[in-house]
Amino acid sequence: MAVTLTQTASDRVKKMLEKRGHGIGLRVATKVSGCAGFSYVVDYADEIYEDDAVFESFGVQVVVDPESLKNIDGMEIDYVQESLLNEGFDFKNPKVKDSCGCGESFTV
Repeated sequence: MAVTLTQTASDRVKKMLEKRGHGIGLRVATKVSGCAGFSYVVDYADEIYEDDAVFESFGVQVVVDPESLKNIDGMEIDYVQESLLNEGFDFKNPKVKDSCGCGESFTV
């Protein structure tokens, strides 16, 4: 499978990379955190390591380490803007079995 971005998310990442002035894409990972088990980590990808999985969506590379891929394989990332003060990535992860009440962490 893969980790993909919607067109809206891809456009946002392109703008962020352009403004930053460098980077090859978006790095997506998970870390042990919160009351449910894992949380998402999103950062710029400046390099690709030997064991990374690399996917492409609408011209943007999505880079995922192998441990994180176990938790997010099949995930789609969207970018939503509900208001001027409330915007960000929305993770649609088919592996999530439960999440905490605040929505910050999840269980697979």
